[in-house]
Order: sequence, then C-alpha cells, then structure tokens
Amino acid sequence: MSLVLPDFSSSVIVRSADAEVVGGAPTTIRLLADSSETGGALSTQRVTLASGADGARPHRHDNSAEMFYMLDGAAQFLSGDEVVTAEPGDLVVVPPGLPHAFAAAPGRDADILIVITPGVERFEYFRHLKRIALGEVTPESLLEVQEVYDTYFLGSDAWDGARAGRQR
Repeated sequence: MSLVLPDFSSSVIVRSADAEVVGGAPTTIRLLADSSETGGALSTQRVTLASGADGARPHRHDNSAEMFYMLDGAAQFLSGDEVVTAEPGDLVVVPPGLPHAFAAAPGRDADILIVITPGVERFEYFRHLKRIALGEVTPESLLEVQEVYDTYFLGSDAWDGARAGRQR
C-alpha cells in the first residue's frame, strides 16, 4: 500500500456561492475541490438528488476510495452486492475495486457530500455528464473516458432489483 503525500501548501477554501454548479433538479452537483487544488489528496463534490432520483449507476474505481456522507434525506447505496439505505449523519466508505452506486431513496430527497481519495481530476467528468444531459454527446461517450476518470461502469442485478420498484 502506498501513501499519498499531498503537494499543496495552503488551505483550500470554497465558499458555497463560488462553487460551480452542474445540472439542476433532479440531480444537482456542486463542484467543491478537485485533485489539482488539493495536491492530489482528494476531490470532493456535493450531490443533491430530488425524490428517488438516480445519482450514479453501478461502477468501480480501481485507484481511489470513495466516501459518502449523508447531509440530509435518504439515499440507497450499492456496496458490492448489498443495497443499504443511509440517512443524515450516516457514512459509507467504498474501497477501491468494489462495485457501488447511489441514488435518492424512493420518495425521498438526498443531499450527499462525496470525497474521493486519493484525488482524481473529476470536475471534467461531471461537465461531461452535463453535456450528455444536454444531448451534446452520447451516453456511450463515457465508455471512452473510463480510464481518464478511474470510473468503470458495471451491471448489477442487486442494484437493478432494488431500483426497479422506486416511486418518484
């Protein structure tokens, strides 16, 4: 196991009003700090999901762990083959290589702070998602950049089953 030694010399302070916002209801992403700002230590964003909205479909990261801290509401998380529901104050940490996904729980909103460590330049990934939503690029274009963002998409029967009966 290797230790990541961040290379930055002053605090990173992001005011809420200054955070770039990508998307809007049902999925709003606030880009807080990217890997280049934290010397590779982490990248972080805040994701707000409206009632039952999908967050991220099943995927894995080979080189980073991902932490989800529930600020408000309730969210479903895929962790391996298990689907769990987290509520305010709950923490979910996913190790590298473990399949995971997240979404607002059926009939509930969710507000989630997400931290990836060591950091991966992720802001452009979220901007890419916005271009998909606007129809500027195809959803399949994400397959071409999986390695760039250390995000590899997977199938999951457990996740599909848990999300099949959701109500918005």
